[in-house]
Amino acid sequence: MVATPIGNLEDISARALDSLSRADVIAAEDTRVTARLLEHHRVRGKLVAVHEHNERRSAAWIVEQLAHGRNVALVADAGTPAVSDPGATVVATARAAGFKVIPIPGPNAAVTALSAAGVAEGPFLFVGFLPAKPAARRKALEGLSGLPYTLVLYEAPHRIVECVEDLAAVLGPERILVIARELTKLFEQIHRCRLGEAALWLRADPDRRRGEFVLIVEGSAVPKEGPKTDWERVLTALLAELPLAQAVKLACKATGAKKNAVYARALQLARDKTARSP
Repeated sequence: MVATPIGNLEDISARALDSLSRADVIAAEDTRVTARLLEHHRVRGKLVAVHEHNERRSAAWIVEQLAHGRNVALVADAGTPAVSDPGATVVATARAAGFKVIPIPGPNAAVTALSAAGVAEGPFLFVGFLPAKPAARRKALEGLSGLPYTLVLYEAPHRIVECVEDLAAVLGPERILVIARELTKLFEQIHRCRLGEAALWLRADPDRRRGEFVLIVEGSAVPKEGPKTDWERVLTALLAELPLAQAVKLACKATGAKKNAVYARALQLARDKTARSP
């Protein structure tokens, strides 16, 4: 599993180039994209296509190659394979057949954007692409709205405006948003604003709606003080006696509360307890 550049073709490690050079077969999401990368670095290799429409069939073929002693390198068009890109089925099939899978780390758009976003320290949730249809997208966002984690999303240029409009409508206009587009490329842009201002900023210049996007959204604020709900009281009592996962499970079972909210609160209580410890 070889990570490849997300834009700038120089962002590839010596180990990745060595792995591609030694591979008997390079399984690529789009052979035309990977061919340009190989040509740039003067690497020769046999390319085969492995994408979302043929991944299951290709996984069986790759296992056959491995069974014959061949070395297969798998790459996505950009970034780390199997992270919002094809590859997971190939990995699972190869592992199930008893073959070793070796990750060659490198570029990843989500982590690249996070490193330059300036968001507060703490946990983040990688969401990837939201559903394309508006109703399904808003429903997905409702499930994320109460979580106290920084949200990291991917979005395509033709949906970027309606996506940020739904983010503002469901999560509220005051949350901080970082829009990162064309990362590592010539027209890279990283813009920070409130959710309620994002659509207007994007519409102000058509160039701002070009390229691939990473969106980083501030997590929901968890009230420090205030009346506790029934499930919070139950959760607090259980956490004093039980491991976090078991306390969450029992609190949900006893009160009917939603697991996501209970788990998020349990993590917050655990962090508060750690912070208070000498």
